[in-house]
Amino acid sequence: MTAVLFDYWRSSASYRVRIALHLAEITFDRVPVDLRAGEQTSPEHLSRNPQGFVPVLEIDGLRLTQSLAILEYLNESRHLGLLPPTASDAAHVRALAYSLAVDVHPICNLSVVKRALGAAQSDPMIAQEWMSHFIRRGLETFETLLNQREPTRYSHGDTLSLADLCLVPQLYNARRWHVNFDDLPHIRDVEAVCIKHPSIRAAHPEMCRP
Repeated sequence: MTAVLFDYWRSSASYRVRIALHLAEITFDRVPVDLRAGEQTSPEHLSRNPQGFVPVLEIDGLRLTQSLAILEYLNESRHLGLLPPTASDAAHVRALAYSLAVDVHPICNLSVVKRALGAAQSDPMIAQEWMSHFIRRGLETFETLLNQREPTRYSHGDTLSLADLCLVPQLYNARRWHVNFDDLPHIRDVEAVCIKHPSIRAAHPEMCRP
C-alpha cells in the first residue's frame, strides 16, 4: 500500500520527512495542505492531526505526526542509519538536530510569529527582524556544535544523519528570510555536500511547488 504524506511544500518539517522517504526509497503520494489558506485548521485535517500541523504520514497502517517522531520511525523501521551506533555520537547528532528543529523552528512558525507580534507582524521589516534573529542564532549554535568535533563530510560522519535532515530545510528558510550565513564555513561545507544527495534534491520544495 502506497504511503500518503500530507504536507505543505515550503514547510521545513515536511521537507525533513520527504528527504527520509526518498532516502528509504518509499513510494508515497503527496496530499498538499495549504497553510496559507488555513487548510491545516479544517475539520478534515484536524481529524488527522489534532495539533493542526504538517506533516502527517500514513504508512504501514499507521498515521504518524510530528516530523522528528516520523524520522525516528522511518530510521528504525527502514534502517536508514540516521543516528550513529554509539550512544555518545547519537546524542551529539540529536543535539545538532534539536538545536534547529526544537529550538528554532517552533518560534519561527508563522502562527507563533503572528501571535507574538500581533498587529506588528504585518510590517515586513518587523517580521524579517524576528526571523533573522532566531534563525541566525540557531545557525550560529549549530556551527559551534559542529566545531566541537573533527570536520566530516556531513554533519556527522560520511552519510546523512538526522542533523542533516534538519539543517538543510533550515538553510532553505534562512535564504527565504535573507539570513546571511556566509561566515559559517562548516555549515556551508556540509550544505555543499548535502545538496548533491539525490534524496535531498528530490525532496526540495521547488520539486513540490504547486
